[in-house]
Amino acid sequence: MTESDYTPPKVWSPDSDSGGKFASINRPEAGARYDEELPVGDHALQLYSLATPNGVKVTLLLEELLEAGHADAEYDAWPINILEGDQFSSGFVEINPNSKIPALVDHSQQPPQRVFESGSILLYLAEKFGAFLPEDLSARTEAMSWLFWQVGSGPYLGGGFGHFYKYAPTRQEYPINRFAMETKRQLDVLDRRLADNAFLAGDDYSIADMATWPWYGGLVLDDLYGAAEFLAVHEYENLRRWAELIAERPAAVRGQRVNRVWGDESEQVPERHDASDFAETT
Repeated sequence: MTESDYTPPKVWSPDSDSGGKFASINRPEAGARYDEELPVGDHALQLYSLATPNGVKVTLLLEELLEAGHADAEYDAWPINILEGDQFSSGFVEINPNSKIPALVDHSQQPPQRVFESGSILLYLAEKFGAFLPEDLSARTEAMSWLFWQVGSGPYLGGGFGHFYKYAPTRQEYPINRFAMETKRQLDVLDRRLADNAFLAGDDYSIADMATWPWYGGLVLDDLYGAAEFLAVHEYENLRRWAELIAERPAAVRGQRVNRVWGDESEQVPERHDASDFAETT
């Protein structure tokens, strides 16, 4: 069947033969699929995640907090392998009913506070530690605007362009063109903003940058989808300057390794419980 042959049925039902990398785990209903409790380590902050761009947002912030001297930001990070369906355990669904990584539990609160959705976790931690979010109302509002820009824009890059360009069982012209156009528009939005600003919220590095860098920084640095040439990312000089600047930060280097279970073993820290876990893989 070609793209032009498809006629939507009167009532939709899932196609078990739809294929694609995530076909084995995608279903049209929520909820737990099996019973299993989540592990809990020694620290107050327990992170359950994977080193995808959404997961890296949070480990990037946690490592930045530790780098800045916030000792209470020590955390245990446990891998949730989304290709194996770990996100559908009863323990994980209890802390994130949406079954998506990352999810955080703060045991310093009683009862323990669950936090899900990456943007919400960034905001929670920034407010908890009073860091990487400006206190001035105007600057804070700018940072929040860019944070929510990423939350709203990211699915067009990941679930849109990334899916059809990299993961779909067949490459189809219309969806790739549609989402490539939107992705380039978003890159242009960022490039124009960064032409006159060191960071997205202005002069200071914030959670807006941490939310955006794993996705759009990864794209222009050719660490995401292998699409840098296809999207001509060399056109976005300001965005690349920003991406390279963040990539050099020690916390960014460490944050990308946490809960990583693929690639070079020297870059993997599947579980993170303290700083010594990084030394063991170098």
